[in-house]
Parts: sequence; structure tokens; C-alpha cells
Amino acid sequence: MIFISILTLIVAKALPSLNIKLSPVYFTRISAIIFLYAGALSFNTLYIQSIGSGIGIYSGLFHVTQVSQLIEIFILVIGSLILIAWPLMPNTGNINKIVNSYSTDYSLIVLFSTLGSCLLISCSDLISMYLSIELQSFGLYILSTLYRESESSTSAGLKYFLLGGLSSCIILLGSGLIYAYTGLTNFESIYSLISVCEYNYIIQGLSLGLILIVVGFLFKIAAAPLHNWSPDVYDDTPTIVTIWLTIMPKIAILILLLELYTQIGTIVGETTIIINTSGYAEILQNLNLSTISNLSPITSQTITNLFGDNSMYILKNLLLISSLLSLIIGTVVGLAQTRIKRLLAYSTISHIGFILLALAINTEQSIDSLLFYIIQYTLTNLNIFLIIIALGYIIKSGSYSNKNNSNYTLYSGDEKDIKFISEFKSQFFLNPILSLSLAVCLFSMAGIPPLMGFFSKLFVLYSAVQNGYYFISFVAILVSVVSASYYLKIIKVLHTSPEEEDTSYVVQSNDKLTSTSHSNNEVEEQNTILTNFHSYLISSLTLFILLFILKPTLILNSTQLLSLSLFNF
Repeated sequence: MIFISILTLIVAKALPSLNIKLSPVYFTRISAIIFLYAGALSFNTLYIQSIGSGIGIYSGLFHVTQVSQLIEIFILVIGSLILIAWPLMPNTGNINKIVNSYSTDYSLIVLFSTLGSCLLISCSDLISMYLSIELQSFGLYILSTLYRESESSTSAGLKYFLLGGLSSCIILLGSGLIYAYTGLTNFESIYSLISVCEYNYIIQGLSLGLILIVVGFLFKIAAAPLHNWSPDVYDDTPTIVTIWLTIMPKIAILILLLELYTQIGTIVGETTIIINTSGYAEILQNLNLSTISNLSPITSQTITNLFGDNSMYILKNLLLISSLLSLIIGTVVGLAQTRIKRLLAYSTISHIGFILLALAINTEQSIDSLLFYIIQYTLTNLNIFLIIIALGYIIKSGSYSNKNNSNYTLYSGDEKDIKFISEFKSQFFLNPILSLSLAVCLFSMAGIPPLMGFFSKLFVLYSAVQNGYYFISFVAILVSVVSASYYLKIIKVLHTSPEEEDTSYVVQSNDKLTSTSHSNNEVEEQNTILTNFHSYLISSLTLFILLFILKPTLILNSTQLLSLSLFNF
């Protein structure tokens, strides 16, 4: 559906007769409708009885399951919400027609990127995995450089392209190693090989390939210590692009890591091979440390290094180390930030730490908390960026004039973005509803009860403590308390009393730029360019985050069923 729609929109844009008649607003709205219709088709497939255990399509390159379909529906709905909330210039000047045409390019590129995300969560082969991640990534690279007049956007796109290409090379290297040592590319065949093969050079090469693939994906989701690119890229790109970069690609990659890790963990947890003193291999079921201590014929020198050679334990340690570093770096470095999007980038790194901790534990309860955390993070982060966009357009609407002194305002993508935290000063007195909504979202990100973000962190920490991860649980609790300070810093700036001096704004009225001033008791009505749906979406998401405790069963039951399906099928 999405692929056919992409071809149709490309033809519509290429034909001069249609391109002149179709407003850029139509492309954005049509793309949003395409997402909703594709989501409805994905929801309809859930009625197929065999979808629970999964259906292989395209000669086994993709494997459709309940988890992949429901996450695909979630991705498509979120994508449609972002597209509908796209803000446009209010008049029809020639320059603004060029600016509004960015929405046409934006909608086409996000369709390409979303197609890659939908294919990635359903892939079941190394070939389809790499092609899907590249289809998603190439769209993101172009999206980062969408605003060609913005030097910072071009710089961010180039940096993202170079470092994203490096992570893709790591993934391709890992896939090549797996094929070189096993001759297999299908995931199911690789799982079967892990379950029956002894610990020889084949398993060693397979483990190395899996580690490189996981490292490449950790790079793409900006998990520490592979996070250095994300604050720079998020800060330099326009907010409407940042909102896509921080949400959509992370969902697909995390779900792919979830299915890979749970499948490997289930297989490895069933059988473990050790070598006894006679030199023969013994296969033990559900081996643990207490079992090893009771094996009298086996000496410590002859036990295979289970935590080194076993790919499951290597991946677990890798995820735990990355989770610990993400929690610490995302919190400590975030304290020193004065730019809003850099602070949110480090906040995202900290949240990735919680998600990786739940993934590393690999139990039904932890996977349940992981899925719920992804949903909570997506909705809260989406609402925060929508509010930042709204405040940016309200504060800076019409405040930039064209360099050629024309009657039109040139919006190059980042002129109306809020860059610094200090720009939120006294917004509670000027825009109280938006400020309260932003405060609710920030409190939720900090984990303040009874908001939605509190329960997501609670579930992850409860599963970690229940499975004996006491140290990293203590670190997670500590960084949650510390990270609340930089969220409170933003809220403090919002509620700071306005200064007495006048602030000058340039307000656009009847195609003329006029300079006006206002004090703290007088606010001029400005010509904003936000859609009604943008305001409605902010209010709905804020109420959902605030009132989640009143009706939590729908999401919690859904995530619990999905987590059980991963372990039972």
C-alpha cells in the first residue's frame, strides 16, 4: 500500500499539470491518510488465525507476526499524526510557495523511511534486514538536509550520513561474517544452528557477527558510548525533522533487537554444552551456577567459558554495559546543556538506557515493561516536540524578514525553532495552556507519579530487581532523581516572571511587516500558522499522559499479551 502510494505521489509531483493544481498541503494530508489506511489494512490482518505463530512471505525474507503487525500499526498512526501537525505559512507569496513545497518533499521522504521501518520489523533474513535498514536510513539522511537554505541543517545531514554509513558498514560486516561461517542468512536457520551446534569456530564466528550487528543497531539508536552524533544532529536540524528522527527509526530498530534477542535467548536458555574431564560434551538443560557447583566430575579448568563463548551471555553483557553507560552519560552530560534539543537528545539517551535494561533481562515481565516504555516514550516525546513547535511559532511568528526586504517572510526551517532553554522564559504568563502541557510532559519524562512515565520506569525497575540486577537498578533510580533536575530547570524558566522592559516583535498583517512592542501586561495578537489539529493533538496527548492512571488496562493488557506471544510461539 505504501509503495504504491509513493509511486502515485511521485507521478503526481512529476506531471506539471497536476503539480500546479495540487497544493503542498494536499500532499501532506494525502500522506497522512495513506498512513491511516495502511494501518487499517495491517489491523485487518490480525484476524487471520495463523498470524499468531507468524506467516512467512516473499520466500521467507519477511515473517509477519502479531508483534510486527501491532507495532506497524503504531508506527503508521504516529507517522500520520506528525504529518497532519505540519505547520505551514499562512499566505501564498512566491517565497512561501517554495517554503511550503518543503512539505511535499517531507511527506514523500517520510513515506520512504516509514516503508523501511515497516519492512524492518518484519524481516527474517539478513538480506532483507540490511535492505530495510538502508531504506529507512537513506530517507532520514535526506530528511536531515531537507532545508537547503539552512547551513546548520546541511551540516547535520552530512554528519548523520557519514556516521550512519559507518554503522551500516558494521551491520553489513556482521552479516557477512555470519554468512561466511555458516552459509546461512535466514534467521530461523541461524536459530536452529545455535541450538544444535557445538562450541567450535562456527559458533565463534556466528557470535562475532551477531555482536557486530547489535553494535551497529546500538549506534543507530544513539545508545552510549555510540551516542556522540545524536546531540549535534538533533540540535542542528529543524524541529519538525528532529521530531521524526527521535521517534520513528528507534521504534523499528528496538523491535528488531527485541525479536532477535528473545529468540536467541530462548534457544540458548534451553540447552548449554560443557566439556567434562573425559573430553566428552554434556548437554544440560537450563544450566545455572548452582548446577555447575554440583557437577563433581567437572573441574573449573575444563568448563567451557559459558559467559564468553555463549553468544547469549555476550549480548546480555553488551546490552547491560550500554544500558549503564546510557543511563549515566545521558543524565550527567544533560545537566550542563543550555540548548533545548541537545538536552532532549541526552534525555533520549537516558531513556534508551532503561529500554536496553529491560531488553537485557529478557523475561516476560521485562519485555512487557519494554513495550510499554516504548509506547510511553513515543507519546510523551511526540507531545514535547509538538509543544516546542507551537511555542516557537507563537513566540517568533513574523519576527524574521526577508533579506531582500520583500513583503514575505522566508522560513528556512530553523528560524522559528526554539534553540535555547532561556527562550521559554515567562511563557506561562503568555501561553499558560501550552506551558502547563509542557510541564506535564516533562514531569512524566522525569518519572513523577501518577503520570504515565512513572509507571514505565517502575515496571522496568521492578523486573530488574526481581531478577537480581540490584546495582544497575540502584543506578537507574539515582539517575532518575538527578535527571529530574534538568526537567525542573525548564519548568522553572517557564514560570519565571516576565521582565518589565518591552520586547519588540515584528508582526505580519495584511502582507506588511510592522514593528510592535508589548510589556508584561500587553500581548499583541499574532498571526500564528498552527493548525487546529495541532492544538487538538497536544491537548489529547497531554490528557492521556495526565489521566493514564484512570484507565491503564488497554495498553497494559496489550503489551502483556505481546510479551507472552514472543515466548510462547
